[in-house]
Amino acid sequence: MGDEDRNTAVQRLQSAYTGGFITHEELDERLQQVLTAKQQNELEVALSALPAERPATTATIGAAGGRIRRRGVWKVPRNLKVESAYGQVYLDLSQAIIEDPVVDLELQLGTGQARIRVPRNAIVEIVGFQTGWKDVSYKPRQPNGPTGPTIRITGAMGFGRLKVRHARS
Repeated sequence: MGDEDRNTAVQRLQSAYTGGFITHEELDERLQQVLTAKQQNELEVALSALPAERPATTATIGAAGGRIRRRGVWKVPRNLKVESAYGQVYLDLSQAIIEDPVVDLELQLGTGQARIRVPRNAIVEIVGFQTGWKDVSYKPRQPNGPTGPTIRITGAMGFGRLKVRHARS
């Protein structure tokens, strides 16, 4: 059992609490169990009686060229793949409906620019993202309060720049 298992358990508990499935007192008690667990079965006990996890949803947004744009209120799937040969990609997740504690965002982009705006309290992980020309532009924000979803960005971009920013409010 590692930190990732423990983090996943914490996120499931937080989701159950915000969904109204457990009380604040139950959340505190179960978080204590998760944070002090030494074996996998101890995590399972802390997560027992929670609603079953929903199966991961996957969607692909693609365009050969031109602009890909999502903003305002829109539902973000658990796994989102964005494909574009050339053009601009703008994803604004700041007002989006994010039901999962972790969103895997895979970018497969040729030439152009990609801008992603994430919720103010989101945690962003850029994992193995490959660029052919410019580096990724992202300045992590120190959370002040409860953390939001984890946005995990993977993939590749040929010529262009990926900019990731947190929403201001």
